[in-house]
Amino acid sequence: MVHRNFLVKVTGAKLTEIQKALQTAGITVRSIIEIFREGENESPETEKREE
Repeated sequence: MVHRNFLVKVTGAKLTEIQKALQTAGITVRSIIEIFREGENESPETEKREE
């Protein structure tokens, strides 16, 4: 099995929405890690979700 890493930049989407969209498309999501946030709602907290 081949594992690949992708960087996806999104606007107006939450981590759980991204995960659901990928899973709906038949893509197995191993983990999603927020690495950078820009804009008016910047926060030093990072979201991480692993399955």
